[in-house]
Amino acid sequence: MSETKREKLAIDGGTPVKTTPFGTGKRFGEEELEQLREALDQNTLFYHFGGKVRQFLGDFNAMYGVKRSVATSSGTAAIHVALGAAGVTAGDEVITSPITDQGTVIGILYQNAIPVFADVLPDTYNLDPASVEAKITPRTKAIVVVHLAGNPCDMDALMSIARRHNLKLIEDCAQSYLTTYKGRLIGTIGDYGCFSTNDFKHISTGDGGIVTVNSGNDEDYAVTHAFADKNYQRFTNAVQREIHHLAPNYRMTELQGAVGIAQLRKLPWICAKRTEYGNRLTEALAGLPGLVPPKVTEGGTSTYWFYLFRLEPSRLSGTVDEFCAALQAEGIPCSRGYIPQPIYMQSMLRNREAYPGTHYPFELSPEIAYGEGLCPVAEEVLRTSVRLTISEFYTGDDIEAMIEAVRKVAASRIG
Repeated sequence: MSETKREKLAIDGGTPVKTTPFGTGKRFGEEELEQLREALDQNTLFYHFGGKVRQFLGDFNAMYGVKRSVATSSGTAAIHVALGAAGVTAGDEVITSPITDQGTVIGILYQNAIPVFADVLPDTYNLDPASVEAKITPRTKAIVVVHLAGNPCDMDALMSIARRHNLKLIEDCAQSYLTTYKGRLIGTIGDYGCFSTNDFKHISTGDGGIVTVNSGNDEDYAVTHAFADKNYQRFTNAVQREIHHLAPNYRMTELQGAVGIAQLRKLPWICAKRTEYGNRLTEALAGLPGLVPPKVTEGGTSTYWFYLFRLEPSRLSGTVDEFCAALQAEGIPCSRGYIPQPIYMQSMLRNREAYPGTHYPFELSPEIAYGEGLCPVAEEVLRTSVRLTISEFYTGDDIEAMIEAVRKVAASRIG
């Protein structure tokens, strides 16, 4: 550390740590092309007539050890389907995390339910079970837990809360492929597990999603399957079109399923590399004064969709944004936080206006308000954290350069 302190930062005219490109690779290749050719040769791209979506789900189910899952058009759609299958409806309240993508809350509002935000833990950045329980009211119907950046939530505590209060628990696993918690795969513990295959996740079909139906109950599966397909019943040769309740059209195409088959075969390697690199970063950064690496939930493993560490502002010379700028000058891509501010700070929620010209469904829970101070720990996490990119295509030297650059900047900016 004393040697590093004498180095001049690149942002001040010194030599950058990283001057070579990061490792890259092709996500898609002949394996995907072969599957796509087979899909086109079927002469149909509709999931119910072709075989690629079925095979994709079959392979996924085998990998995850689940009996039933449903394909969707996106991860956002997967969460909406789970909410619909769980019976969430107008006026219900759904508790979720304030550190998440908009896709987590879209389905809540489409069901005319009200999102309620519980605070997070300061070290894992996942839902704080005590805060979740404090937010429960007689109108609460479900909890949507978000396994942020590949790190599992404290599922024992959260499942205990859900069962005690007779609530459905839905897992948002969009960033957490092959993440485990006490020997179980995330996405197989709650009532439903929701996955995303959009282009910014561990595997990609362009867009797409999966819902695991973890009860194993055929009736639950039928309800979930139908909700993704306009509530049509396609379990016999004659499609049943007598619709009793509204449901969206979130069907996955055979092209997405075909790409998914090939991508799924690469997933164990992808997740293993990300786990290796994330753990190496934590090992190397632990103990640096003023810097706090993320904590993996006890009993869990992380597959690091990204790497988020925190700075102690009281020990920082300058701002977190200035720390990021110095790190970028060293050749390391980074940004402050995962999102600029908690999702409840978005104007749609602050103004309680999901649909133009009306405050429905928020008016069904008039006491619920959104704004600064609602989840103080989440706000502090986003103010004080630095996000590093991780890729399975990075090399070991890339990770070591990231470590060296963080140490270099920390030595000059933290005292």
